[in-house]
Amino acid sequence: MKLGVALRSMGPQSSRETLLACARAAEDAGFAHVWVQDHLAIPPDDAEGSGGRYLDPLSALAFLAGATSRIGLGTGVINLPYRPALPTAKAIATLQELSGGRLLVGVGAGWMAPEFRALGVPRAERGRRTDETLAFLAECFANDVVEANGQRFLFLPRPQRPPIFVGGNAPHALARAAKWGDGWMPMARDAASLRSGVAELRERFAVAGRGAPEVVVLAGFSRKDPSAAAAQARAFADAGATQLVFAERYADAADFRRGLDFAAAHLRPPVP
Repeated sequence: MKLGVALRSMGPQSSRETLLACARAAEDAGFAHVWVQDHLAIPPDDAEGSGGRYLDPLSALAFLAGATSRIGLGTGVINLPYRPALPTAKAIATLQELSGGRLLVGVGAGWMAPEFRALGVPRAERGRRTDETLAFLAECFANDVVEANGQRFLFLPRPQRPPIFVGGNAPHALARAAKWGDGWMPMARDAASLRSGVAELRERFAVAGRGAPEVVVLAGFSRKDPSAAAAQARAFADAGATQLVFAERYADAADFRRGLDFAAAHLRPPVP
């Protein structure tokens, strides 16, 4: 099971210097990938922990792509209904091309009502818009010539499509993952809550004639109890997780490095 780490692309930890230091530290420590989050319009009364400061995820990863050479670069997750499909597809293709194929695309349907209001996007349409964007991404990465709104155009560059992991815990997320993605990216509370979803996802992939899905779990682990953290990592692996993303709050780059040391020592060894 591959081990990655979440970067705080929000709050004071999202400064240029801290973001860069953390990404390079994760790469130097041998982690498989780093992941950033997505919010566009945090309301003032819901800004605890971030102050309302969020970097655009694809822009942040483009910056990190030029500052690293090996580590995978993931969106965990980018909310597809927030953005028009064609510019999103172009940004994803550009980042995949210029990063040398290191992009990992976690996608979601969004949930925060104030953000949908700020964007002028009806929240009730988020499922339909997500499906339409996923279908459009599939078409773009399969064909040099694509059609949108009755107009044919060249979709270039067209690198290899990056892996797509569908976030969310509802049955809709599993259906989307089986139809459009390469796997599932839940925020699992524990292994027990993961197991049934993995079983359903595997069944959906089998019915569709597809291979085994990836399951990328974003989870927190307590540094105060290393043995419990190791057991938790093993339980996620036993429940079907194929990739694990260590996520925690950290004060600065030095604190982030301590988290990397913890993860490397206690999460990586018990995972086959």
